[in-house]
Amino acid sequence: MRMRHVWMTAGMLLMALSSHTLAAEWNMPVGVTDVSREIYSLHMTIFWICVVIGVVVFGAMFYSLFRYRRSKGAKAAHFHEHTTVEVIWTAIPLLILIAMAIPATATLKKMYDASEADLDILITGQQWRWHYSYLGEDVEFTSSLGTPREQISGNAERGENYLLEVDEPLVIPVDRKVRLLMTSDDVIHSWWVPDLAVKQDAIPSFVNENWVRINEPGVYRGQCAELCGKDHAFMPIVVEAVEPEKFETWLEERKAAAAEEAMGVDREWALDELMERGEQVYGAICASCHQPDGSGMPPTFPALAGNQALMDDSAHHIDTVINGVSGTPMPAFSSTLNPVELAAVITYERNAWGNETGEAIQPSEIAEMMTE
Repeated sequence: MRMRHVWMTAGMLLMALSSHTLAAEWNMPVGVTDVSREIYSLHMTIFWICVVIGVVVFGAMFYSLFRYRRSKGAKAAHFHEHTTVEVIWTAIPLLILIAMAIPATATLKKMYDASEADLDILITGQQWRWHYSYLGEDVEFTSSLGTPREQISGNAERGENYLLEVDEPLVIPVDRKVRLLMTSDDVIHSWWVPDLAVKQDAIPSFVNENWVRINEPGVYRGQCAELCGKDHAFMPIVVEAVEPEKFETWLEERKAAAAEEAMGVDREWALDELMERGEQVYGAICASCHQPDGSGMPPTFPALAGNQALMDDSAHHIDTVINGVSGTPMPAFSSTLNPVELAAVITYERNAWGNETGEAIQPSEIAEMMTE
């Protein structure tokens, strides 16, 4: 009876493996690039080689245990060595390894060939978000978690793409070779998008490279795959692949927006304008540590609401946000936020949650401090 259950379980497992739907859930994704499909094909080829080896080896072992068991009077043969057998069991695994290594090497060569790219993008990991710079295009932005904090805290129903949505996706054209340069501003991160077959470490003071050519328009999601600190789980990646014409339109719009943002540094901003912009920046960048209501998580992340010492010294407040605080988790945001965003978020912190200093920190003041 027990043997019957074993065979029934084995049969159900084989049926599940033969099911395309279930296999797709259990297996690695085929992906949407030529390289990802080669990797999948290589993975399945080696998997079935391992299955055949397992069936042959364990089949021979279990057959021998059953056929030549002691209860049937079998007696073990006694011999010291057998040259022919030793040559066979050395040569066959060697040939199998060579057969596996040839296609694997060819695929690896393609994976590491990032030359002759149509577009270069610098990806910088930051606790806990990604910064994208389109090299030579004067377009850059920071991509942060888009899932509302109410969902994370359990005060709202979780959305379809819980913890896998961002405020600014990485947009790239299909059918174009895009070189991805990876680095980090703080700790080791890892940029991982399964559908693109890209998983590359982003290491401080070092630049790694990878590349991708997406065949199908769509939205592809991933996450940071390296334990990088408190909000590691809240560092998603969203790649939006679009047709080349749509990408060119998007790129021109981003350039125009960047130029408008640059012009905003020199003009005088009203307090309500800075507060509105600052609330957006604070929610995307600062709320994860200092909390949406500014209460912080003392002693590691001090409260901003009611922090009279900070409110009494605006110069110290500005310097802390721009340059960070050495030896603490507070990073420098000079490479993450532009002068307008810095001025806005500092103004917001100095006037939200009942602080009410009435000060409007101007982007021109921040820009001047950043150039000193």
